[in-house]
Amino acid sequence: MPAKGYLSQPQKERLQKALSESDNPKLTQRILMLLLMDDGKTYQEISDWLGCSYRSVAYWCVHGDPDNLDSLNDGRSQGNYRKATDEYIKLLMDLIEKEPTELGYEFGRWTTARLSTYMEEQTGIKLSGEQIRRILNQKKYAYLWAKYSLEDKQNPKKREAFKEKLQGYLEASKADPEKIQVWFWDESGFSLRVIRRKNWGKKGHPKKVTGKRSRGRVNIMGGLRFHDKKRMCYFIEKGTGESFYEQLKQLNNFVKNEWVTQGNNELDFSEFGPKILIVLDNASYHKKKTVLAEIETNLPNIQLYFLPEYSPDFNLVELVWHSAKEYISHRLFKSVDELKKILDRLLNEGELIIEWGRRIKNKGNAAIAN
Repeated sequence: MPAKGYLSQPQKERLQKALSESDNPKLTQRILMLLLMDDGKTYQEISDWLGCSYRSVAYWCVHGDPDNLDSLNDGRSQGNYRKATDEYIKLLMDLIEKEPTELGYEFGRWTTARLSTYMEEQTGIKLSGEQIRRILNQKKYAYLWAKYSLEDKQNPKKREAFKEKLQGYLEASKADPEKIQVWFWDESGFSLRVIRRKNWGKKGHPKKVTGKRSRGRVNIMGGLRFHDKKRMCYFIEKGTGESFYEQLKQLNNFVKNEWVTQGNNELDFSEFGPKILIVLDNASYHKKKTVLAEIETNLPNIQLYFLPEYSPDFNLVELVWHSAKEYISHRLFKSVDELKKILDRLLNEGELIIEWGRRIKNKGNAAIAN
């Protein structure tokens, strides 16, 4: 370490002038290191005074040349590296809003590495992916899972017609549930093994995950009544035409028993009981001819109302499944029976609290909950 007063007067004046004119905080800090060292301060004292690392002080006090101020700039200021300009950032903000396919690329999403490469080609300014990430973070962007979109497969005209008709049914069910009830119907599976690619482990030793999903799986079929958000869910082996018909029979009996407890005659249910409109998707076993015939013959109060293709957002029960899966994803279950018990409490006994106004993640559009 040079002794106190090692700088000549011209060197000292040159450094002090550069200090007063500099608008670069890094350069200012390195000039101060040399001046403080000339004042007799130790590396540790300079480090404490400037709030930087001891290692940085040791480096610049040795490599900084008071006769050559360029020596106080780091190597990144040479070669291809240049600070991002306002024009660079504006171009980057425009780019991030475009799909790669709009620019002729086959890949589906921008990574910071791809952004860096493209921006270097366009501007000649080379920034690392990490630098790109910092700029985007400052502009309030985050690298998130994208919402799964079904819009390219949907028929807008069919969806609009369905929505308008459904809204009429919903208003009627609210006004007079003794005449018509709307039930949103679907099937879902819950598993003891939630497959996630991300996992906790020691750095450099990633854990392996298997692709098996069937172990410890619980399948549920059921519905959600619109006007009072009543839920009726049934455990099934798997979704088939037979299991679908059996659960509709149970739902029909539930509504019939409600109607009878209001003082009505059970024998009059088919003629005077409420119409049960079931909103459901286009699964093949929902449309099985033998099943449809049995429903028409034996369950005359039930009418099936099929969703437009690729429109799960119109099915409000999706929000029930999503909320239930969120609840169980952070809890431990040692057996399928334990999982069934908690699901029964959540779905059938009303323990599951649902935010009806929220959007369903990865279901394309937003669910109707009004």
